[in-house]
Amino acid sequence: MITPTDYLEHTGPPLGTLPPRTAPDGLPALDLGGCWGFSWSADSTDLPEGFEAGRGEAAATIDVPSHWQLQGWGRPQYTNSQYPFPLDVPHVPFENEVGSYRRLFEVPQAWRSSGRVLLRFEGVDSTAVVWVNGVQLGLLVGSRLTHEFDVTEHLKAGENLIAVRVHQWSASSYIEDQDQWWLSGIFREVSLRHLPTGVPSDVRVDTDWADGAGSITVTADVPGRFEISELGFTGELGEPVTIQGVLPWSAESPQLYDVTVYGPSGAVHVRTGFRSVSVSDGVFRVNGARTVLRGVNRHDFHPLRGRALTRQDMLDDVLAIKRANLNALRTSHYPPPPYLLQLCDQYGLYVIDECDLETHGFIDVDPEGNPVDDPRWTQALVSRMGSMVTRDRNHPCIVMWSLGNEADTGFNLAAMAAWTKSADPSRPIQYECDRETAYTDVWSQMYTPHQELAAIAQRAEPALPDLAQDARRRAKPYLLCEYGHAMGNGPGGLLEYRDLIESSQRCAGAFVWELIDQGLTTTDAAGNTIVGYGGDLGEVLHSGNFCCDGLLFADRSPSPGMAQVAAVNAPIRLAFGTDSIVISSAYDHTGTANLSYRWTLTDNGIEVDAGELPVPVLGPGDQADVRFPEIPRGADSGELVFTVSVQLAAEAAWAPAGHEIAFAQHVVSAGPARVQLRSPAVAATVFQQDGPDRDSSLERIVSVGPARIDRYTGMLVELGGVTLAGPRLELWRAPTDNDRGPDEATAVASAWSRLGLHRLTHRLTHLDVTGPAVTAVIRTAAAHRRDAVVTTYRWSSDGQQALCEITVEPVGDWTVPVGRIGWVLEQPPEHDTVAWYGGGPGEAYSDSRAASRLGRYESAVPSLHTPYARPQENGQRLDVRWAQVGPLRITGDRPFGLTVSPYSRRQLAETAHNAALRPEDRLFCHIDLAQHGLGSASCGPGPLPEDVLLLTPQTFTLAMEVAP
Repeated sequence: MITPTDYLEHTGPPLGTLPPRTAPDGLPALDLGGCWGFSWSADSTDLPEGFEAGRGEAAATIDVPSHWQLQGWGRPQYTNSQYPFPLDVPHVPFENEVGSYRRLFEVPQAWRSSGRVLLRFEGVDSTAVVWVNGVQLGLLVGSRLTHEFDVTEHLKAGENLIAVRVHQWSASSYIEDQDQWWLSGIFREVSLRHLPTGVPSDVRVDTDWADGAGSITVTADVPGRFEISELGFTGELGEPVTIQGVLPWSAESPQLYDVTVYGPSGAVHVRTGFRSVSVSDGVFRVNGARTVLRGVNRHDFHPLRGRALTRQDMLDDVLAIKRANLNALRTSHYPPPPYLLQLCDQYGLYVIDECDLETHGFIDVDPEGNPVDDPRWTQALVSRMGSMVTRDRNHPCIVMWSLGNEADTGFNLAAMAAWTKSADPSRPIQYECDRETAYTDVWSQMYTPHQELAAIAQRAEPALPDLAQDARRRAKPYLLCEYGHAMGNGPGGLLEYRDLIESSQRCAGAFVWELIDQGLTTTDAAGNTIVGYGGDLGEVLHSGNFCCDGLLFADRSPSPGMAQVAAVNAPIRLAFGTDSIVISSAYDHTGTANLSYRWTLTDNGIEVDAGELPVPVLGPGDQADVRFPEIPRGADSGELVFTVSVQLAAEAAWAPAGHEIAFAQHVVSAGPARVQLRSPAVAATVFQQDGPDRDSSLERIVSVGPARIDRYTGMLVELGGVTLAGPRLELWRAPTDNDRGPDEATAVASAWSRLGLHRLTHRLTHLDVTGPAVTAVIRTAAAHRRDAVVTTYRWSSDGQQALCEITVEPVGDWTVPVGRIGWVLEQPPEHDTVAWYGGGPGEAYSDSRAASRLGRYESAVPSLHTPYARPQENGQRLDVRWAQVGPLRITGDRPFGLTVSPYSRRQLAETAHNAALRPEDRLFCHIDLAQHGLGSASCGPGPLPEDVLLLTPQTFTLAMEVAP
């Protein structure tokens, strides 16, 4: 009998479970999901007596799979690396929630009369004791691992009772500190499996591929043979064979074959692919070819169900990844549900399968007691690795094993690596904290800055003190297991990362952090439905919105970052010359026969011609120089833009025909000047009044054609009868998560606050009305600051259009980057539609613009807002030539950034959740010459030097008019 003290502080492997096996398809199974009886206790002092034997009534019911914190008991907690309990290994607090589960089930008579019956758990957090018909079976250890019990001897005819007691905290919690919500319960599938006598139940399929030939070895727990009917091949179990004419599996062409494995009494099936994975000459290769992993890290997550996913959830994730031109995922930071790996086999994704291990809190606080360097944990950690490898090794999608994440280093990790190399020498091992690659095959890092990556790509990184260790590491491939932290608005700098990775065969690829915002649907104090993050559920210790860092929002809708990732990782690249396009393939394994190339020609954003571009089929790494059509250029042509869209010519398993793979644009002709008065300027006038009915407010006004300017502020108050306010100089933006950064060195928002950029004041120092122009000089500065900006506005008009020539002169020491250099124009809130000719359709910034394409767009103002879980600067459209906000048309003498929002930047900065934002009594139209780059400093480097925005002298001309 296992007592609570024994199992809550148990640092060894599971107790009473069967050795892990590699389960084939085709064996009978009975799903035990659905409604279970449930009792919840805040601690172990009030547990239902005799529940494991069926005595008494369950207090409530609960869905299985699920987490009890999302079903009304206890509360979720989010931490990145902190432990939500004291560091006192292996002890856990007395305040330790307990969920007691039970349900009745019946087993078919045929199962009980022949073979064995197994009870299988795919995931229970964090530890559990299991009973069947009152008999204690053992202890589950490893929340995201598969466990099986042999229950054959404990079953009876008719109804049987299964009971499971789950504890929130256990010793295992110390090694499952994985940057996620702490959620408890039976959250993955539970089933019964029948293993008939004489039918294979543990089948291992090892394959290889080279030069058109596949090799395969099939072993099983019973004697027999196997057959691959598609290839017309039959072989004996345990004997390696070679088959000619086999198509290889890769993420680009996921060719699978059905292997039927026959035992003395029946057959089962395994879907396999022939492929090789190797590291040779310091290069990561699949099927002998250098392969770049263009990946993303993925947690299991749903905003309502936590880690209790449906198969549709998993399919949605795989399709989203494929459609974003990514070819790989890392299962951060634990093995996924088995079905996800089946999808990766089928649709084609390379997988780094990661062990259920992380002890991040020890790295942050004190390495003393870290289980990875404690002999009490050796068997448990090797067992965890063995459970994952044994369960998953038949999947061709898995190209690396990972020992875990952010657990520092220690002899237990070396023991895990040694076991894995012995059990499966066909795949390399990755682990980021093995910084000297003492026991791993790939040098892996996180969030490496571009400059450092450039040196690594050339194997020119600083040497390790031990020359033998340095030589060993320098000879290995390099992998960014995390980069491009997709928190809030960003990440920036991905294109430069891609170019560095592709510049060197040493670089095996990179994985964006992460796929999905881990935001839970909840309500705030005002009753708003919000995307909840750390602190929203009443946690004492939490990591705020650090869990909202995905390319997909929590509801799985794509963020602008997903479009950026897709554009950067496009496998077809297009470079324009004078009269031709160089088209290059970045595919590693397949040709481009399934692609078509459509071109369009636009004149000022209006399509005037289109057609198909004839491009030969390209092999991996090939390129072609293709002439584009003759383009007529009339005297009245505007801006002529040639666009090529690369699309799927036929339906693929993961996307319909016409799905765009890549695009590129080329400005053929810039067209005439955009900003100029269309007729002679009219004179500026000052209101003059006499008599008893004079309106003193009108005496403040200077009129220049349709523009009315306040004589005391120097700013526009009306244009063509439309009330306006501005344009007012702005140097601040609502800080993004990347602007805030994790420390003083990266938190540029703190510098903005010290400079007072969010509280600038404006003073008119000079107003001159001379002939056809009004000139206003405005000094802008913050309280208690000497540094200032002097801006000169020269207004003129032709009677319909108002022209404003702007000159910006910094005064003082402006060595710190600013958020933006631009102007805000406040407009009536009813101006709720925007049309523009410029970049779109989504938001873009200087270092995150690969998905932005030049065109004409129209949108309602609310749709221009990006709903980041924590509000921040968002919604900018780049390269805008002209925009019409309501009736107001704005044109610049050069392309500008446009942000139109019903929210002030201050409201964005001060509001904790997107759902709590409220439209204001005006519309905020921001016209920017530039904004500071995004970078990914929320967890990584800031913007590259070329994207750092310093305040320098500027000139800019705006033309504004009210459309008739």
